Amino acid sequence: MGTYLNPGNSGFEEIRGSYYVDKSGLISLINQTIGTKQKLTCISRPRRFGKSFAAQMLCAYYDKTCDSSALFDDLTIAGDSHYTKHLNQYDVIYLDMTGIIGEVPAADIIPYIKRNIIRELTISYPELEAEEGFTSTLINAAALTGNRFIMIIDEWDAPIREFKNNRQIRQNYLEFLRMLFKNSGATSRIFAAAYMTEILPIKKDGSQSAISDFKEFTILDPGKYAGFTGFTEEEVRRICDIYHMDFNQAKNWYDGYSFDPMHSMYNPYSVMSAMQNGKFKSYWKKSAAAEALLTYIDMDEDGLQDVIIRLVSGETVEVDTDGFENDFETFKSKDDVLTLLIHLGYLTYREDEQGTGSARIPNNEIRTEFNKILRRGKHTSPLHLIRESDQLLAKTLAQDADAVAKAIAAVHDSNYAPQFYNNEQALRAVVKYAYITCVDQYLKMEELPSGHGYADIVYIPKKQSFLPAMIIELKWNQTAKGAIAQIKNRNYPAVLESIGNDLLLVAINYDAKTKLHTCIIEKQPV
Repeated sequence: MGTYLNPGNSGFEEIRGSYYVDKSGLISLINQTIGTKQKLTCISRPRRFGKSFAAQMLCAYYDKTCDSSALFDDLTIAGDSHYTKHLNQYDVIYLDMTGIIGEVPAADIIPYIKRNIIRELTISYPELEAEEGFTSTLINAAALTGNRFIMIIDEWDAPIREFKNNRQIRQNYLEFLRMLFKNSGATSRIFAAAYMTEILPIKKDGSQSAISDFKEFTILDPGKYAGFTGFTEEEVRRICDIYHMDFNQAKNWYDGYSFDPMHSMYNPYSVMSAMQNGKFKSYWKKSAAAEALLTYIDMDEDGLQDVIIRLVSGETVEVDTDGFENDFETFKSKDDVLTLLIHLGYLTYREDEQGTGSARIPNNEIRTEFNKILRRGKHTSPLHLIRESDQLLAKTLAQDADAVAKAIAAVHDSNYAPQFYNNEQALRAVVKYAYITCVDQYLKMEELPSGHGYADIVYIPKKQSFLPAMIIELKWNQTAKGAIAQIKNRNYPAVLESIGNDLLLVAINYDAKTKLHTCIIEKQPV
């Protein structure tokens, strides 16, 4: 058992030592590629979406120096017809590129990898003839053992990201990959299969053609790997049962990612952090990606700031992902920035039947992070809107209905909301902008089934909050009194009785003739 050659199964054994969500079906997909023209697989995922867990699982399954049957016999993969055929049958080369670049000087990365793999090979196979050339040595090893290698590279793009300003180091690294995977004579003789992970897809300008033979599955189009991009809703239900946590809260906080054909996916790190800590909150704030978000949304590419405000208010925006060059520096439009945020996990992406893409903030956790970052940003317009929203919330809690009506009118006159009303939905968009700051302290739900109908907008205080819940009913060309009456007559408050907080009934009407907003606020004690 070595560090880079056959690292064993201890990593996956630790993973299985706690509650494990069975993602071993991914192994079946890799098994199908072994020894075929499709044997090179590259998966791009955001940070904290289980890339390293998957890599350690694959190491444990393929590594010939250990017996991993006890770790897999009770998992989905055990039902695969080729389960035993490939279980612990290969020499595995495993490279965690993030770890390696933190281990050695930048200029020594490739020599370090080569000499350590060769050293571990000659220890495992003393009779191996080590050639001067690295690929020649690997070919000799495969011939000696009668078995080709499985290669696993976790975050293969780490040197490209970390040394973006050092052309020579990047070039040396890409030449190393080209030698392994673009050598038509050697690649097939050395590798039975290869599996790589990355954050961003392969760069489009051809500078990374060293790995262009890999079949790529990105967060935009994960294909058959969609079910392995995160936790499914059914998996989260089971986790909540085991940890005795409220599934509905888990859904409100962490659901929202959508990949065809999986329409409800969850960030594994956030879900498990909530379960283990016994608390629903944002777990992105400890991520380096969270700090990077400030840099990207402070850009004002082609009206990006307006789009960010629309996203935070709950809207879905159209996005063209085709122009993105798959790096962290090249932005020609707001679409490029939005596409990057999709790859980083801050937005979720869908494409309709006509091929038009759209993005939205997936859940309450990410919306909370956006809201925090906007308060720290450089641009004054979003910050001004948030401060106005802070005041609006304070006026609502104080039951100052006239001030609330004026504040809603001010948002209507801003650049962010629809500039004219043509129905109640347009009014709803304005109200969502106006109450944008509520994300810090409330969960927002629209069209919530309650009593004998659907409440327009409901704000539920986050756990352990003493703030009142709020039901907002909207009318267009009617009356605020009628809106209040509807809340009561249809018993909308019934759905909120169990939360134990006071309740504010907020009725808002817009009169198209007078161009006036009117508001009534009533408090209903718990």
